[in-house]
Formats: sequence, structure tokens, C-alpha cells
Amino acid sequence: MSTAADGAALFELPDELAIDTDIARRVIDEFIRAQLGQAGFERALVGLSGGVDSALVAYLVAEAIGPERLLCLLMPYRTSAPASVADAREVVRRLGCASELIEITPIVDGFFGHDGEPGAAGPEGLTASSVRRGNFMARIRMAVLYDRSVTWSGLVVGTGNKTESLIGYTTIFGDAACAFNPIGDLYKSQVRQLGQAIGVPEAIIRKAPSADLWPGQTDETEAGFSYPVLDRLLYWMIDRRRSTDELVAMGFAAPLVGRVERMVAGSEFKRQVPPVAKLGPRTTGIDYLYPRRRPGSARR
Repeated sequence: MSTAADGAALFELPDELAIDTDIARRVIDEFIRAQLGQAGFERALVGLSGGVDSALVAYLVAEAIGPERLLCLLMPYRTSAPASVADAREVVRRLGCASELIEITPIVDGFFGHDGEPGAAGPEGLTASSVRRGNFMARIRMAVLYDRSVTWSGLVVGTGNKTESLIGYTTIFGDAACAFNPIGDLYKSQVRQLGQAIGVPEAIIRKAPSADLWPGQTDETEAGFSYPVLDRLLYWMIDRRRSTDELVAMGFAAPLVGRVERMVAGSEFKRQVPPVAKLGPRTTGIDYLYPRRRPGSARR
């Protein structure tokens, strides 16, 4: 259990997931600079939600390239929690980076409709589920980020963690889209640990993770899991390659193991580049493969 400055519990950190935060910061800082350099960019953009993942990424980018080269976009919807915007503004204030607030409400309501008036999706859009709306919002936010990346002349930095990626708790071409991802190999518990080490506000680290899809929504309540337990299970399942029987013998509930295994397998398509039907002698993504650092790939 990690504690805050006042001695109160800040978050739960399973022993096997504890990392050397100094080494992690050095590796990630070099990674950020290398990715930008290989692509020929000097600036970056982060979509700042007010949660710990995007806050940590903003801190890491500012540390790696300087806050003057970072632009944070705050993109609330009309039902977004006011506290989310307030927390995001506090991150911007502490970092001293550029920021913009872009309301996505007109875009989302223009598609689904509002107050009984149909939008571009037609009458059926008025009854769209919260999940469908949430996925649309995630893709709209990424569209805004990529549009703004043109005028900022920067790369869009990903903010998804390893836990979300493995269980598929992401929106393909939404929050899962980015030029590169500095925290994609950190479990949620490790994100909190690194966030505490780098100075992310404790209020952000402590609060319950939420996609902010509707008032009061939290990841753990909606999905029915605890992040520390899920992180431990994924660590032993993925990183340490334990079998189902071994995981159950370690004390993980069999129904939870089975459910998580299905979630990991069922979301594999989200983690891979779309397959290509091979017709020619050399096909991109199959046998025409080059690293991003290929000579001449950087912009001039």
C-alpha cells in the first residue's frame, strides 16, 4: 500500500508489480525523444482527461522534451464531470504547458441528436447506448487531436495502459490510436506508482478510474473488478505465462481467471495492425518490413 504525504492510503501496489521508478523514467524519457526524433518532430500533443493515465503521460512528455513543446487538449462532453476538467487544468497549471479546451458536445449531439431532436444518425441515434456513445466520443476526441496536430506540428502521444490494452478496455481508432505510447507497458498499479514518483497530483492518483461515460461511472464498478487484483492476475498470466490451473492454485478465483482469459483473447484484434490479403511479391506488414528508424524516414 502506497501512502500520501499526509500518511493516508493513496493506492494499493501489489509487491510483484513494484518497479524502479527512476529507471522507468529514464527509459520512457529516452523513448519519447527517440520516437519524436525518428519521425522528425519536436512537439507533442496529449489528450488530457483529468485521469491518472493522461496526467502521467503529460508529465513524462514535459520532462522529456520540455513543457513548451507540449500541447494538452481538454475535450469534455456536456455530461463530463466538472472535477475532470478541474483536475486536467491543475496538471496544465503545474506543468506550465500550452492547453486548449475544445467542447465535443456539438459534434456528438450533432450525430446522435439531443432533447428529442434527431441528429445525423437519424431517429435511432436518440436511443444509442452509453457504450456506443462512449466509443463515438473517444473517436471524436482522437479526430480532434489529430486535426490539431497539424497546426501544432506535433505527434499525438498515447495514454493507454497495459491493463486496459490486454483486456480490450479501449476504443479501437479512439483512445487506442496514437503515434506512440510511453505507458503501454505499465499496468494500472504501476501507472499510479510512477505518477506518484513524478509528481502527479495526489487527488488524481487517488480517485477511482473512470471513462466518464456517464455521471458516477467508474471502471471497476462497471466491469466488476479491482485493478490491483486484475493487474496481479494479468502479470502472472501474461508476463509469467502461468497456466489456468496454476493461476487458480495461486488463489485467483476460477471464474475470474476464465473471464479475463476470454477478454484477452477476444480483444487481440485491437492490439494488431489490420491484416492484409497478400497478392503481390512483397506486402506491407508481412514481408515488406522496416523499423521506424529506417534511414531517410525522418522528416526534413
